[in-house]
Amino acid sequence: MNHERINHHNNRIPHFKKCHRRTEQVQVQVQDDRTGMDAVTLKRALLDNLYYIQAKDRDWATAHDYYMALAYTVRDRLLHRWLKSVEQTYLHKDVKILCYLSAEYLIGPQLGKNLMNVGLYQETRNILQELGFNLDDVLEQEDEPALGNGGLGRLAACFFDSLSSLEMPAIGYGIRYEFGIFQQVIQDGWQVERPDRWLRFGNPWEIPRLDYIVEVKFGGHTEAYTDERGRYQVRWIPERTVLGTPYDTPISGYSSNTVNTLRLWSAKASEDFNLQIFNSGDFTDAVADKVFSENITKVLYPNDQNYQGKELRLEQQYFFVSCSLQDIIRNYLQTHENFDQFPAKFAIQINDTHPSIGIAEMMRLLVDVHQLDWDKAWDITQNSFGFTNHTLLSEALERWNIDLFGHLLPRHLEIIFEINSRFLTQVRLKYAGDNDKIARLSLIEEGAEKKVRMAHLACVGSHAINGVAELHTELLKNNLFPDLYELFPQKFSNKTNGITPRRWILLANPKLALLITNKIGKDWINNLDELKQLEAFINNADFRQSWWQVKHENKQDLAEYILQTTGIEINTNSLFDIQVKRFHEYKRQHLNILYIITLYNRIKKNPNLNIVPRTVIFGGKSAPGYAMAKLIIKLINSVANVINNDADVGDKLKVVFLPNYNVSLAQRIYPAADLSEQISTAGKEASGTSNMKFAINGALTIGTQDGANIEIRERVGAENFFQFGLTAPEVAQLKAQGYNPWNYYNNNPELKQAIDQIADGYFSGGNTDLFQPLIDSLKNRDEYMLFADYQSYLECQQKVSQAYQERENWIRMSIFNTARTGYFSSDRTIREYAQDIWHLQPVRINLNDSQEQKTGVKVKEAPLPNMSHND
Repeated sequence: MNHERINHHNNRIPHFKKCHRRTEQVQVQVQDDRTGMDAVTLKRALLDNLYYIQAKDRDWATAHDYYMALAYTVRDRLLHRWLKSVEQTYLHKDVKILCYLSAEYLIGPQLGKNLMNVGLYQETRNILQELGFNLDDVLEQEDEPALGNGGLGRLAACFFDSLSSLEMPAIGYGIRYEFGIFQQVIQDGWQVERPDRWLRFGNPWEIPRLDYIVEVKFGGHTEAYTDERGRYQVRWIPERTVLGTPYDTPISGYSSNTVNTLRLWSAKASEDFNLQIFNSGDFTDAVADKVFSENITKVLYPNDQNYQGKELRLEQQYFFVSCSLQDIIRNYLQTHENFDQFPAKFAIQINDTHPSIGIAEMMRLLVDVHQLDWDKAWDITQNSFGFTNHTLLSEALERWNIDLFGHLLPRHLEIIFEINSRFLTQVRLKYAGDNDKIARLSLIEEGAEKKVRMAHLACVGSHAINGVAELHTELLKNNLFPDLYELFPQKFSNKTNGITPRRWILLANPKLALLITNKIGKDWINNLDELKQLEAFINNADFRQSWWQVKHENKQDLAEYILQTTGIEINTNSLFDIQVKRFHEYKRQHLNILYIITLYNRIKKNPNLNIVPRTVIFGGKSAPGYAMAKLIIKLINSVANVINNDADVGDKLKVVFLPNYNVSLAQRIYPAADLSEQISTAGKEASGTSNMKFAINGALTIGTQDGANIEIRERVGAENFFQFGLTAPEVAQLKAQGYNPWNYYNNNPELKQAIDQIADGYFSGGNTDLFQPLIDSLKNRDEYMLFADYQSYLECQQKVSQAYQERENWIRMSIFNTARTGYFSSDRTIREYAQDIWHLQPVRINLNDSQEQKTGVKVKEAPLPNMSHND
């Protein structure tokens, strides 16, 4: 047993000291091993967990053992505040709680964030050094819960960081995917998907709540009947049932006692094993129900190119929504006898279209299960739900085939038909005779294949509808949902997205955080508008030099990582030009690669050309079934292979694709960026949040007038932003006039050369067929207007190069970007939601003073931690 261990039974016993003249009682405060915050107690608790949970002696423990032991040690320090938040404050005081329904949560690694939030980062680093370990090595052991595909899930994570930091009562509901977004491996330039086994070593942060298991029905049929009071009722007779088991993860706030809950649902069979079938010799069918049920939460976003994939995706969405709403109602009925106060106690937010089935499920639960009349149930539903739209792409709005929907959820289809019937009755009163408008407003899309319009259901069934950037919201009102906006103008509002500075500066960029704090103090961590004070130092040469040095050191750190992971050696004095995001044609990673090819051709034409050296870095994943996006990844790697091995190019131009982009990798990338590529087709990106993360870390943006780019440019100043390309109205006008990409191809020699090189196999070893689908798409359709924006993009990139050569002015522009992006804090976004949509108030979590003193659980007001990776 470790000699440093102190017996737990003696921790709270007063110690006595004998004196010669009299005996006096001297109470020595020894903090509880579960909650104590001093270094001695923390070290003792860590070693205890290593020994008693990991069953490892110090001499045999690995870095992963230390990670697990440390995670349990930190979780212990959150549990008291967690229970105090949820059970002893929210429920006891009967406060209003936000319930956030999201199919994705990209919460990222938790250990570093939680150490930072409770003020134990530096003490933990010191303790591990005493034990012969480096905190950075221990942090690297954490398997990131990749429960999202991109910005949607990361936004949800930023929101919960802000909710806890702002002391807002909230619970997040989602799916505990056994395999999250896949592990991306690059083989011969192609994306290859590998299972993401993030749970293979267990998850120390989660707690299963087996006493809150709920039942979810699928399939079968419905039966109408009249109850004892003569009322029409419907009974759902399911074909099968699945059990939903909740797993809770504590979400801490920065320097706050508030710990909110992320509750993720896992699907289990109602009967895991059929012994009778097994004994008959059919071993496979004996566990068929288990396999079917657990498939529901097996994988994030199954490939839905076939019927089975579509069915599984709908099963996933309904499963987690039904589990969540049953759980919300259970919580409500603990302290209420009827539903009169429900909208005053719970705000339910739908994060994009995936959870919109919740409108119909809420009606089913209230009408069929809790026996409310329809009008009362509908009033409760509408006043409880809010809907955030995150996309302008029609394929993301989700329209379900009537036959598939009715087969899987027969009762819900009946409810949606009833909602639609009542809704259209109101519509006809206002728009009598306008059959086209009535058809556009209907929840059911008519045609050869009838479909349920899930976004329409969310809009009709919610009291609030919001977009996530000013342009996006205007496009929602005028382009995507014009008829709904005309009908319900009071429902629509804008809530521009934001990001948490705690993860994206304090944790990801500690050197910059320290530089900022040394100049303006640390209030900026919880009030990002304080960054404006940095402008007072912009003409200070020493400060600018320190700013440049921090950026350069971050670039060196990233360069070392790139060398280790890809074998590519890059010039840290080059301009780091970075585009990291989910791969999609509208995000136009292939416009970037066309510029790279053009730059390469200019160097080949004149090897002595004096240009600003560039390192262009890509990262991101394509959906497994998205063939064109995967082909673009292959093109990037093929072009990189040619350029990086061309002696004529040398250090003037390097192209890097970093595989398996996730939150951990993002924390390395954003601090090192000089230039942020935000080049989506105008009118296609709802908001974007990578643009905010880059800007707040001092990167300059090259971007179109799309999403939140517009608002970033307005705030940082047009002179500190590189804008190019068509506007959204110009895109629409050009398409209406009959856009012909061939005209641009034939009239732009550099564009033609780049396209011909790809088509002729220059970057594919002479294979002229490999990239033909991409070439055909661009020449004949060019849906996302690459050719139309190509020349403007080239000219804008030239301005970037010129600006980078003027080092002192570039540094000023970088500082302005950080100083003026305080608006894009998720704290501001959450305050707007809370005031305008959720009507949610902060709730202070007060720990009893004697408990704080006894346990040492109070959040420490620690100095800014030293998170340097160079210990």
